[in-house]
Amino acid sequence: MLEDKIILGFETSCDETAIAIMRNDELLVNKISSQIDLHEKFGGVVPEVASRAHAEMIRNLLHSALNEGGVELSEVDVVASTDGPGLAGSLVVGYNFAKSIAWSLEKPFLGVDHMVGHLSAPLIENPSLKPPFLSLLVSGGHTQIVLVEEWGKYNLIGTTIDDAAGEAFDKLSRYCGFGFPGGPAIQKIGDGGDETKIDFPRPKTSNKFDYSFSGLKTAAIYYLQGLPDDQPISKKDFAASYQEAIVDSLMSIFEKAVKETNVSTISGGGGVMANSRLREKLMIFAENENKDLLLPSPKLSTDNAAMICIAAKNNLITNDLGLEDIRLSSIIS
Repeated sequence: MLEDKIILGFETSCDETAIAIMRNDELLVNKISSQIDLHEKFGGVVPEVASRAHAEMIRNLLHSALNEGGVELSEVDVVASTDGPGLAGSLVVGYNFAKSIAWSLEKPFLGVDHMVGHLSAPLIENPSLKPPFLSLLVSGGHTQIVLVEEWGKYNLIGTTIDDAAGEAFDKLSRYCGFGFPGGPAIQKIGDGGDETKIDFPRPKTSNKFDYSFSGLKTAAIYYLQGLPDDQPISKKDFAASYQEAIVDSLMSIFEKAVKETNVSTISGGGGVMANSRLREKLMIFAENENKDLLLPSPKLSTDNAAMICIAAKNNLITNDLGLEDIRLSSIIS
């Protein structure tokens, strides 16, 4: 059993260099170095720039994390790191750095699936979260509905057939020049706008639990291109209407899945789960349907290493695997 052990976790799947340290149920430190300033001028993440930034930052961030957590490197019992999915160059930096530390310390190393990390993130603040439950995972690269029958047994019942929700935000924001990342930029611009002003489509798919956002993004671009010069649309109303279309699409399908699976607990994770409108609608739905809603805080919804630590710890304890070199089960097979 994993008792009184210190887990050192790394997350470098995209453009956030993140390191966390957890002792038992206590999160000692959760450090995140953002690369937003590096990628903002490109309107999106440039893989080569991201991987170089990880390589430049990771050593100093580790020393900072150890100092802040009051932990000596020699005290670490388990090392864990994201091993996918994500940008290959970014993943290699964190994964190899973490595995080298484990090797030098002669400690066990665990590779953690990025989406399992997001799935496990609510446990950090909500240790009462127990299967079965249904989770809505929404990030820059993934939109998934996952039925967690038990820890380690994940049933992917819905996914996106094209763009993920985060991509739909980012791509339109880049087209409009709203800023990067697209989700927070559109939410900020749309704050106080009329979300009913423009009736954007809510795309449907052949599988009732799958998502599609590519058509919505295209419809928004066509709408802008078709506006007469003498009839401009308010940026606030446009952003609010677009955000509402994405949130409505996410909620309508997730609500069907909740009702069909008849779970009593619902959850979620991923960067888009930090969106205040999505969180609001999830809370209203949970209250109306008498469901327990356990979400990570907005800070723990975005990419972070704390979720890697808790996923590693949870897998070790739940499956009683002991401290050996393992890889957590991936949602995507």
